[in-house]
Amino acid sequence: MAKVVSVNISTEKGTVKKPVPAVSLKKECGIENDAHAGDWHRQISLLADESIDKMRAKLTDVKLVPGVFAENITTEGLELYTLPVGTRLKIGPTVVEITQIGKECHMGCEIRTLTGDCVMPREGVFAVVIEEGDVHPGDVIELLPGTPA
Repeated sequence: MAKVVSVNISTEKGTVKKPVPAVSLKKECGIENDAHAGDWHRQISLLADESIDKMRAKLTDVKLVPGVFAENITTEGLELYTLPVGTRLKIGPTVVEITQIGKECHMGCEIRTLTGDCVMPREGVFAVVIEEGDVHPGDVIELLPGTPA
């Protein structure tokens, strides 16, 4: 079963995000109080803990915790980057739709400086909010039927 490991926010773009007890997802906005919130196609970022594990194996001297790759939602049990654009995920009471897989890396960002590499450009996914609500660590993630997964 796929689930939320951590929910994370930051007040500035290009910085690591800090875990918080819950996040509030809003339509046409993303995550309330997050630097990336806004009416655009990358309202929320998601990264699987399994993707972070690949970096942990390479960088044993750096502590890689949820949010270090600037992801809003750290997940477990779902290979996110293999899901096609258009896939809808039910995360707790919310629904999000994947709009982008991977991204161009900002070479001078805090994450790359800290770790020497960044998995987000390869395996992170981005989504928009379809149905609002609060998301907490431990919430179940489901692939919704009828999406192109």
